[in-house]
Order: sequence, then C-alpha cells, then structure tokens
Amino acid sequence: MAGTCSMLCLIVITLFIPPLGVFLISGCGVDFWINVLLTILGYFPGHIHAFYMEYVYYQRRKQDPMTRATQRPAPGVYSQRVQNGGRSDRNYGTI
Repeated sequence: MAGTCSMLCLIVITLFIPPLGVFLISGCGVDFWINVLLTILGYFPGHIHAFYMEYVYYQRRKQDPMTRATQRPAPGVYSQRVQNGGRSDRNYGTI
C-alpha cells in the first residue's frame, strides 16, 4: 500500500512539475538536467521524458534482482538509480 501511495504522489507531482518528479527518482544528475531542458523547450516533451523515467524506475523496481542484473540498460536513462529500480544490488550476476 505504501508503494502505491508514493507512486501516485510522484505521478501527481510530475503532472505539475516534470523536473521535480525526475529529481525525486534519479537525483540531480544528467536525467534531471535533460528533463529541465526538455521542459523549457516544451512542456509536453518534459512530461514524456518524466513519465518514461518513472515507468523504467517502477518496472525495474518490481523485477527480481537476478533478472534485473542480466538485462540490458534502458535506452536514454543515465541514472544508475533508475536502472536498478532504486536498489543497490550491484553484486548480482557476477561470477
């Protein structure tokens, strides 16, 4: 239930301020600045990028760690936090 509530709050925040939604899931990195630039250039491209980042984040978050470690990185996502779904399990998949 707590995961659903936080996801809905993040979606509502992203509807109004897309860079803030990206900042909350990826931090102040390349993805955040790309979203700021897209939002300045056009509000709609900023929304598309922000919702794509959230989709990748929550999709990776619900995957098994072994499956997540063996799959390719999502295209256009530079944040390791988003690529890992917010988890820090870097040792999975190593021999």
